[in-house]
Amino acid sequence: MSSIKRLIFISIFFLVHPFYGQEKPAIPRKIYTTKALDNVESPTMDGLIKEKCWDIVDWSSDFTEREPDENTAPTEQTRFKIIYDKKYLYIAFRCYDKDPAGIVKRMSRRDGFEGDWVEVNIDSYHDKRSGFSFTSSVSGVKGDEFISNNGDNWDGSWNPIWYLKTNIDEAGWTAELKIPFSQLKFGNDKEQIWGIQVQRRYFRAEERSTWQRIPLDAPGWVSEFGELHGLKDIEPQKQLEIQPFFASQLNSYPEEKGNPFRDGSDAKIDAGLDAKIGVTNDLTLDLTINPDFGQVDADPAAIALDGFQIFFEERRPFFVENKNIFNFRFADGSDNLFYSRRIGRSPQGRANISDGEYVDQPNNTTILGAAKFSGKTKKGWSFGILESITDKEFAEVDNAGDRRKEIVEPLTNYLVGRVQKDFNNRNSFIGGIFTATNRSLQGEELNFLRKSAYSGGIDFQHNWSNRKYYFSGNFSASHVEGSKEAIARTQTSLTHLFQRVDASHVEVDTNRTSLTGTGGRFEIGKSSIGHWRYTGIMMWRSPELELNDVGFLRQADEIRQFGIVTYQTLKPFGKFRKIFNRFEQFSSYDFDGNFNRVQYTLTSNANLKNNWNFNGELVYKPRIYTNTVLQGGPRFRYSEEFFQYINFSSDGRKKISFYGGIYHSEGRNSSFSYMEYDAGITYQPINALTISFSPNFQINKSKTQFVPDAGFGPTRRYVTAALSQQTLNATIRLNYCINPNLTIQYYGQPFISKGTYKSFNYVSDARAKYYGDRITLYTPNQISFNEAANQYSVDENEDGTSEYSFDNPDFSQVSFNSNLVLRWEYIPGSEIFLVWSQGIFGDANTRDDLFSGINDQIFRRKPENIFLIKATYRFVL
Repeated sequence: MSSIKRLIFISIFFLVHPFYGQEKPAIPRKIYTTKALDNVESPTMDGLIKEKCWDIVDWSSDFTEREPDENTAPTEQTRFKIIYDKKYLYIAFRCYDKDPAGIVKRMSRRDGFEGDWVEVNIDSYHDKRSGFSFTSSVSGVKGDEFISNNGDNWDGSWNPIWYLKTNIDEAGWTAELKIPFSQLKFGNDKEQIWGIQVQRRYFRAEERSTWQRIPLDAPGWVSEFGELHGLKDIEPQKQLEIQPFFASQLNSYPEEKGNPFRDGSDAKIDAGLDAKIGVTNDLTLDLTINPDFGQVDADPAAIALDGFQIFFEERRPFFVENKNIFNFRFADGSDNLFYSRRIGRSPQGRANISDGEYVDQPNNTTILGAAKFSGKTKKGWSFGILESITDKEFAEVDNAGDRRKEIVEPLTNYLVGRVQKDFNNRNSFIGGIFTATNRSLQGEELNFLRKSAYSGGIDFQHNWSNRKYYFSGNFSASHVEGSKEAIARTQTSLTHLFQRVDASHVEVDTNRTSLTGTGGRFEIGKSSIGHWRYTGIMMWRSPELELNDVGFLRQADEIRQFGIVTYQTLKPFGKFRKIFNRFEQFSSYDFDGNFNRVQYTLTSNANLKNNWNFNGELVYKPRIYTNTVLQGGPRFRYSEEFFQYINFSSDGRKKISFYGGIYHSEGRNSSFSYMEYDAGITYQPINALTISFSPNFQINKSKTQFVPDAGFGPTRRYVTAALSQQTLNATIRLNYCINPNLTIQYYGQPFISKGTYKSFNYVSDARAKYYGDRITLYTPNQISFNEAANQYSVDENEDGTSEYSFDNPDFSQVSFNSNLVLRWEYIPGSEIFLVWSQGIFGDANTRDDLFSGINDQIFRRKPENIFLIKATYRFVL
């Protein structure tokens, strides 16, 4: 059977496999009816629930356990009341506890969700897909999240203004909430019906109970909520918030003699403005002028030997908040039409300098301003428009006192538009996205950059049979334009590799000034009801697809097919609270028709009744071909691979908890191997203090590791070598909560990765079955090392003259990143940050062991320090 026929057969099987099963009767929707505070004084926020205004409504109770034993009576019952006036929604909780002394009052910063808590989820749109979550911990710590995609996404970056007070008494504990209507989104109907759910965590038993029963095999979360009735004549509140900030920063670093840009310290004062304007109750305009991200954690250290770009999570508040609205994951992994880290990226150009010259290269591009218009209407429309302008950046070059500036990043405009529409009683949606990147390229210095880039896509999902089954899909297209140099650079980039020597469907055209490509994904499956779920997926990325101007695309020219079957238990049994098993099969092809990969994965997760967790996975890869590892060379075969891991974690509720894991992979004939040891321990001596330490050690070996920029002879040689790489890192965290609004956090990560190469060779038969037949080793007479130049030279025909050479690829990179942040929310929405960031980066001696490298490069070097004071004040008008 040909590869294309095999792909079609497997795809049809998984896409049209019939799903049969007995339908379960619908669970009745609970209804809570609230009342308005007409001529009644509103409650005092003290957590005591003693005011007479609470007497106008009844308590609602009868909670049902959801975890671990679904549809049984919970250990302790919970009650709540809801009342409202023209501006606020008031909620009271009574959480019963027969042993009040045993209530766990753990502290954390906002959105920590530690200890006992109770939360209310409000679907004020009543769209059965999205909602607002307000969590009240018994210690008084607030948690708030925006819920989307029917509970699949919980966005903790949403930070509304609301008020909370709690109290412990002889019957358990109580909480009072005061939520401004301006922080919610709803229509202008005379009488509102909202979706609502209340969930409680009973910490000692790690138990969840809910007001509206939602089975573990339900098709979603928000779609299954109960209903809140009685909201009459409430008026949408337009939101207007202005938040200026002031920041003062001092940088200190080791002085470099002779370098005028590195004299030991720098200082700057900065200011900016953030604003949130409610255009309507449904739609919000967010603005930021000269944003500052000084309090953001540093990215974790990483090394990519394959050359591919590394995906880092967004951490900047303006881009994190409501990021789900702009999300458009169209294939798999991190592929997305919008990757906000492109905005404000490191400059892509470099100054041309000569010996004796010094350069001051900017680390990031300045964001002059950004605006985000987003929201959702009562009729099911979701909108999102983001516009941002980044300034042109210059590197300053000093030559014995004479200075010049060279442009390294152009003035750039980014635009992202997103829309979705719910229909079919909220069981279906269709949406679209459009992105545009336009650079103002002046002169020849930055001609290697694309002048403009556009992408667009449509997505949809349809659920039927009470959301038991679903069919979803998306289609994307991209178009980039630029100079001949820029488009040739795009064609030969690692994402595309049109120069591959054995590719018959692509080739580099140096006269092209544009590229247009497509990508997409289709998925069908059973999402609920019963123990079993099934999924079939087809996706593709065409060779000319390019998204990396404002999106993220790791690799083009691929077609993938997935088949997934999962099984989960719905009731505890024996020693187990829950077991989840997953089997996945996937295959991969390129647009030349090559069958490149097939993989089978079996994963199992077990949650024990003592709250320990065990996870294991077995992966078998009988066929592995790659178009990218030789970076323009022929399609390369890897040996059959076996991968497995097992890890565990102890009960996270204990004062001391820990986890550990072992991950191992090996190719047939030991052609490559990977071993990772992962561990961590968390200690919470008191409710306000948490300390964690997580070391990680990795050993990576390959007998055919590609050596980049290996040089050329009459015929291109693709050089590989035997790599031995060791990586050691650790993450250290300390969180101390003085009170719910005043916290101290520390984050530190020492990192070292050392790699040495030997047994250099060149690829002679890239697709041979046995790895030794794929390469030809250089003899001692053919290769020599020049220590002074730190280069290898190759005299392949042994005539005394080297045909090509390449740099010594050995490396030993060391870094240490740390952040110490004091955060004080002195009034709701207004904060003061005191930040100390420290960074050390260096190259250790590759002859030293890992610990010697850490000692020399971290403990014996003067670090770079950043001291920052930042203050914000939120005006709510």
